Amino acid sequence: MAYVDGFVIPVPTAKLDAYWDMSNKCADIWRELGALEYRECIGDDVKPGKLTSFPQSVNLEEGEVVVFAWIVYESRAKRDEVNDKVMHDPRMAEFMKPENMPFDGKRMIWGGFEMVVDK
Repeated sequence: MAYVDGFVIPVPTAKLDAYWDMSNKCADIWRELGALEYRECIGDDVKPGKLTSFPQSVNLEEGEVVVFAWIVYESRAKRDEVNDKVMHDPRMAEFMKPENMPFDGKRMIWGGFEMVVDK
């Protein structure tokens, strides 16, 4: 069964163009190095909740939007292999510098998930 890395990211609306530019370049790199899918979605119906919500999870601020993203791999071992290659790819160097990130990386949520239902 496949393996998925999931992300929830607060992105300033003023930096969306820079974010999408970065995301498209990153998607090409991840796919080239072995990811099966790379998806990013902009929040369209993500209202604040009473206890939990996407906006609350990233402490969404005025002028920001939630981005929900995931990358699919054939297995966790393949994910670890691909991510190691991505982190050492020279094309990623500029994106990894905090001052170049078009979002607050400290408020990004991410994790790896073993897929258990795939229909």
